[in-house]
Amino acid sequence: MTAPAALAIAAHPDDIEFMMAGTLLRLRAAGWAIHCCNVSSGSCGSMTMSAAETRRVRRREAQGAARRLGAVWHAGFADDLEIVYSPDLLRRIGALVREVRPAIVLTHSPEDYMEDHMITARLAVTATFARGMPNFRTQPRRPTAGGDTTVYHALPHGLKDGLGRTVKPEAFVDVTAVQAEKRAALAAHASQHAWLDETQGMSSYLEAMETTARAVGRQSGKFRLAEGWRRHNPLGFCTETADPLREALGKYWRRNPRYR
Repeated sequence: MTAPAALAIAAHPDDIEFMMAGTLLRLRAAGWAIHCCNVSSGSCGSMTMSAAETRRVRRREAQGAARRLGAVWHAGFADDLEIVYSPDLLRRIGALVREVRPAIVLTHSPEDYMEDHMITARLAVTATFARGMPNFRTQPRRPTAGGDTTVYHALPHGLKDGLGRTVKPEAFVDVTAVQAEKRAALAAHASQHAWLDETQGMSSYLEAMETTARAVGRQSGKFRLAEGWRRHNPLGFCTETADPLREALGKYWRRNPRYR
């Protein structure tokens, strides 16, 4: 029997490890096949290297992080700040969704501090929506994919939207026991230490991730370290009651009683 698949679609190398990797590790432990795709090459993520060198370094780092997670790595399709809501990117991401046939798609929050993140979320949602439409041509061409796929949105970086408003999760996933693995995967993105310090005030990107996990854990009222998720509207994706993340993770999942 083929294991069910979960596909994380994020903007840049390291985004998955910041906000989604703990949940992927939990799914892997539950018997799921996990897949990672960074839509962008990370080409602007350096103050000292050329774009070409940065692409090469960040590709190696992303592949190393995926190996640490036990995930299948998929190459991206764009450069930083060039993730646009376009037919070209929809066709490329649509082909990936049809190839993987995930029961779960994890992606960015629709509200975030950065356009690359928000547009990636839109692309992931539409590409998943079109998975069963034979008249939507993907690049490369892939046969349509049937069955339910549930899309979940991670929390934004900093846990706030672009206007500084707190974004509340619908549910929490306990990542306490897998945090060391998550941290090791994020540490594979070693080139980002200086970059994030100089450009975004993260003096230690590893500690920034830990601080976020602790903050979300406190919000849960139950878990020491957690990741937060919101389920996308199921229309066109899955049944009204489908919630495979909850079903797969059991005691490691908790609904937020304060959501809405």
